[in-house]
Amino acid sequence: MNAVNGPDVSRRTAVVVGGGPGGLMAAEVLATAGVEVHVYEHMPSVGRKFQLAGRSGLNITHSEPTTTLIARYMPASRALSTAIQAFDAQAVQRWCIDLGEPTFVGSSGRVFPTAMRATPLLRAWLARLNTLGVEIHARQRWTGWARNDNDGLDRNASEFEGHDGTRTTVAHDVLVLALGGASWPRVGSDGLWATTLAAAGIEVILLAPSNCGVEIAWSEVFRERFEGVPLKQVVLSTADGNATLEHAAPDRRARGDVVVTRNGLESGPIYSLSRVIRERLQQVGHATLHIDLCPDLDRATIETQLQRARPKDSLTTTLRRTIGLAPVAMGLLREATGNQVPRDPPSIAQLVKNVPLRVNALAPIDRAISSAGGVGFNNIDERFMLKTVPGTFVVGEMLDWEAPTGGYLLQATFSTAVRAATAAVTWLDGHGQRTA
Repeated sequence: MNAVNGPDVSRRTAVVVGGGPGGLMAAEVLATAGVEVHVYEHMPSVGRKFQLAGRSGLNITHSEPTTTLIARYMPASRALSTAIQAFDAQAVQRWCIDLGEPTFVGSSGRVFPTAMRATPLLRAWLARLNTLGVEIHARQRWTGWARNDNDGLDRNASEFEGHDGTRTTVAHDVLVLALGGASWPRVGSDGLWATTLAAAGIEVILLAPSNCGVEIAWSEVFRERFEGVPLKQVVLSTADGNATLEHAAPDRRARGDVVVTRNGLESGPIYSLSRVIRERLQQVGHATLHIDLCPDLDRATIETQLQRARPKDSLTTTLRRTIGLAPVAMGLLREATGNQVPRDPPSIAQLVKNVPLRVNALAPIDRAISSAGGVGFNNIDERFMLKTVPGTFVVGEMLDWEAPTGGYLLQATFSTAVRAATAAVTWLDGHGQRTA
């Protein structure tokens, strides 16, 4: 193999693998500390998923208190807490401002750059990295560590394969892996690194979809009539056996609009329940999603309203006139009961407050917003350095954590990158550098 012209053995050098937000943030921290940094990205350009995330408004972080924010990462909150506290939401906002992109807090507490889009921020970021001397090598896929003379891993060298099949070996003093998860493979996050790490004896928890829709076996009639139609302001829960859903734990309950898709349901409230639904699917192979179609009316009120129905009205007309049920909601009642919707007010009221739907699967990982699984925290130390490969640090969605949408994904990616890169600089200070 040929050595690529890049790192200079006369300087401390770092190779960052992955040109997403985690990799670019790590590169910035390292370069600011005077380290020679080379970023390797297998796509033709960097920041592709970052730009995709900003198409409908770049949600950069969340404004809630840090302790509340950290709790969003359960069950990985403890493992991420130090990193997030050291580079919190306020730090992310200051970083944006330093790049010339002021931020504002939306009505939901989410934080956005004033420009809303990712492109201006990414452009300013890349200009800064260029000023710092960071070199970006595109169309280069990391295939693992090089081998030493004893056929073991050489922690100071990595192998890359170009799109033209050219293979190169690159030396480095530290290595930062920031290859992302396995969602949105078309922009670079394909998860192929999992096989490489597993082959090196590093535990990788199976990558799985997160923040995604659910698959439900709709009838053809319902699918054709209601695909793309929203269920407005419903309450969802995965609390089996809780008829009114009102006592469901916060992580098992969500409210908002839900969109009917050809194969199931999607949108924010569904995404927020994806973790508990996935866990249930893993346990028994299916899950039950409960929907309260009228969360602002209790069951007794619904019963009273239904009893005022006119005898000549059909059930559909009755539900529309008395409690304002939309056609899609009525269709959902038919789906849940095999078109055997009860007629007596008490039974109808109970069903309206708790429509049970069988979930057969989550949407495929390549349609998910993010992914769960990855490098287990038992494989790294508090610096995010691999225990078995000293000098290699792992950041972002490669690690086994997940979080809801709302700025939490980017926040943890930035925080782990800053923590790992800062620790890498300290590592270099204590361990010197390789020799020619």
